[in-house]
Amino acid sequence: MVFRISGVNLPDNKNIDIALSYLYGIGRSAAIKLLSEQNVSPLIKVKDLTADQMEKIRRAVEKEFKVEGDLRRDIMLNIKRLKEIGSYKGDRHKRNLPVRGQRTKTNARTKRGKRVTVGSGRKEAPGPK
Repeated sequence: MVFRISGVNLPDNKNIDIALSYLYGIGRSAAIKLLSEQNVSPLIKVKDLTADQMEKIRRAVEKEFKVEGDLRRDIMLNIKRLKEIGSYKGDRHKRNLPVRGQRTKTNARTKRGKRVTVGSGRKEAPGPK
């Protein structure tokens, strides 16, 4: 039986605490906390869960967390709002630069992309002018 939450199939052979972290918006610590509140052992494999336990977990996730599409949409709208009001953070998002004060003289390659050299990259050969 496939355990599905918010359109995501959880893997059968993983422990439930690891499997819940496959949902965007739920990490390991949040998953363990949720399971302890529902009195479900985090060491149970997904395939070994009872239907009752699955339903309790599904209801708790839908009630307590914003996950997957809703969370992605909220984040996208927050970034859009920052851009529209012209904040510094919005400007950094527009320019595709790090937002949280990191240095950019070196590093920041993940955000800025592949290194692009300006000019030919070699000195002009000496010769008559």
